[in-house]
Amino acid sequence: MRYSGLKVITQGLFGNKGWGPAWRNPAPKPEYDAIIIGGGGHGLATAFYLAKNHGLTNIAVLEKGHIGSGNIGRNTTIVRANYVLPGNSEFYSHSLKLWEQMETELNYNVMHSQRGVINLFHSDGQRDAAVRRGNAMINQGDDAELLDREGVRALVPYLDFEQTRFPIYGGLHHKRGGTARHDAVAWGYARGADMRGVDLIQNCEVTGIDIEGGRVVGVQTTRGAIRARKVGMVVAGRSGQVAAMAGMRLPIESHVLQAFVTEGLKPIIDQVVTFGMGHFYISQSDKGGLVFGGDIDFYASYASRGNLPMVEHVMEAGMTLMPMIGRAKVLRSWGGIMDMTPDGSPIIDKTPVEGLFVDAGWNYGGFKAVPASGWCMAHLMATGETHAVASKFRLDRFRTGHLLDEEGTGSQHNLH
Repeated sequence: MRYSGLKVITQGLFGNKGWGPAWRNPAPKPEYDAIIIGGGGHGLATAFYLAKNHGLTNIAVLEKGHIGSGNIGRNTTIVRANYVLPGNSEFYSHSLKLWEQMETELNYNVMHSQRGVINLFHSDGQRDAAVRRGNAMINQGDDAELLDREGVRALVPYLDFEQTRFPIYGGLHHKRGGTARHDAVAWGYARGADMRGVDLIQNCEVTGIDIEGGRVVGVQTTRGAIRARKVGMVVAGRSGQVAAMAGMRLPIESHVLQAFVTEGLKPIIDQVVTFGMGHFYISQSDKGGLVFGGDIDFYASYASRGNLPMVEHVMEAGMTLMPMIGRAKVLRSWGGIMDMTPDGSPIIDKTPVEGLFVDAGWNYGGFKAVPASGWCMAHLMATGETHAVASKFRLDRFRTGHLLDEEGTGSQHNLH
């Protein structure tokens, strides 16, 4: 079924009785050409582009829960392409271009809103860094505009400009950045992959990876053994655990990142605003809730919930930036499991096991990377060659020392 405005109106007039399932719920087959472990945004996008770009349809996506139950629905929905370093810059630029055509390509409303992202700066040094970042963005072909204090005030007058500890000097405005509905992205890619013949196998946890003679031959699951010549590990914060099934130790630590949403309020925050001195970021959803977050909880964990000290830290940063939100009631919070690499940049590469591929280490950049991650992982699995825009995301850079340290904070997982 193709979705359209006319279809919505017609179904509404007749009691919405004509909608069919968005995707099938098939039983796993004994063998596939390729298996994707992980039914989140990156895994589903990989399957979709394997089918669409490379014509491979005998594919299974294996998800231990239900589609979209992991990190794809546990983030703050921000989409942006404001990176500096070669390797990251061209990748996220490519991803943003894919975001801009995603709804047409998938025939699905993911509520992508290019409302703009404003990164505030609070010192002369931060201003210099913002100038450098903006120039890098423009050189890459993306947009960036440096705002002075009054330029920021014209767009977001509700901020506390007079705070003495972190005065607002200005901001870097990325107009093509914005937000999207996270779970709708999963649903759109799931539907698109299913329409092209991909099997989406839910409630199917991978318990082992079968290797013979240095080559992957399939996986063991809670629904039986499934053979395949190619296997992609796309499991976010569980990357280390899944890689261990193949005898690998990845340079990844898993940490909790908390996010929060308030009660629905009248529209006030048009953009995404980030607080450069407090690692705080906030936007407003279409339902009116303020969606915000901050730092990861600074300890390794596989739990999808965090601790109170980081809740307090995030709330303090929010109150420092915009005291008005102190009157809003927080409705709920959630935690995503972040796969943190030592340099803060991701991995899309082959592994030492022939036919086994890894897509991991997305740190804070996972949601915005979904389409380009799937595009590049599909290219790698289909052709055996790394896509040009992901050429720096090599697994061996942690052995050779060729790191992609975007923030310049050194080789420590929890600092990125």
